[in-house]
Amino acid sequence: MQKPIFIILAIMLALTGGCTKENASRPKSGTEKKHAGKTMIGSEPERIEVQHILISFQGAIPGDSVARTMEEANRLAYELLKRARAGENFGALVKEYSDDQFPGIYRMSNAGIEPDLTKQEYARDKMVKAFGDVGFSLGVGEIGIAAYDSTASKYGWHVIKRLK
Repeated sequence: MQKPIFIILAIMLALTGGCTKENASRPKSGTEKKHAGKTMIGSEPERIEVQHILISFQGAIPGDSVARTMEEANRLAYELLKRARAGENFGALVKEYSDDQFPGIYRMSNAGIEPDLTKQEYARDKMVKAFGDVGFSLGVGEIGIAAYDSTASKYGWHVIKRLK
């Protein structure tokens, strides 16, 4: 399902207010440590790659024509979470159900880590908050959900699988 590029940009910029001087030069938090040659933020990795299924609802994405209600989106998102955790092909679910562009794969760098733009990586704080929070909390191969929240996940539900 093809979606306009503005959806991706809107998701990336949602709730961040753009890059600010404060977060661009943010000092290290003191919770960072070296682990197997990589910097870890608390127990979170430095960089991740995730794939997601965005399940939106009518009016949540500006200019989009998603017809399902919020209640329908909620039911569908949790049904897809269950199916994905049961081993159904995640890529096929993304292709059939996502309200974002297929393949819905994003690379993110954690807080305080410069994104690698050669790998089309985004800073965590430039993504929808709940999307990054869930993505960085998952182990490789794990699947989770960022539930709809009017401030932290305002475009709907994100069923997220950590790839790397």
